[in-house]
Amino acid sequence: MTTERDDLLDLLRKHRELFRFTVRGLTDEAARSRPTVSELSLGGLVKHVAAVEKNWAGFVVHGPAEQPDVDWANIDWSNPPAEVLAYRDGFRMLDDETLDGLLEEYDEVAAATDELVCTVDLDSRHPLPAAPWFEPGASWSARRAFVHIVAETAQHAGHADILRETIDGQKSMG
Repeated sequence: MTTERDDLLDLLRKHRELFRFTVRGLTDEAARSRPTVSELSLGGLVKHVAAVEKNWAGFVVHGPAEQPDVDWANIDWSNPPAEVLAYRDGFRMLDDETLDGLLEEYDEVAAATDELVCTVDLDSRHPLPAAPWFEPGASWSARRAFVHIVAETAQHAGHADILRETIDGQKSMG
């Protein structure tokens, strides 16, 4: 008989493995490349998924993080503020980063999240940060945040699969 925690851990591990499969055997150059018209690279996705998981795990423990004071609808993209540049770099594999280093960070984040799944009260709740994509006044349980990490990982694994197939034809499935 499995517990709810076992199910959450199993889902997290399966989707992380599918995601990690998309970068297996890549050079840093290939992981940094942008093979489609989007800005996405496989290394950038690894970096982003690790950061998202770390942020949501932090939410489970501490509640919503402070949000940058940025008016996203009125950004001058020819001269964006530092907060916007930092956000954008969260989706990019920078020249001084390696795929191995990004994967190591992802493994550390995953281990910390897994420990949290094993120990936190899954019913504990925090209010969501104020953002246009969240219902005002809504809150999420730790359980909901972990399910969201699974959904984010699975969604980005699909993006990564498209990028990898574009680079060299490798597919995660099929």
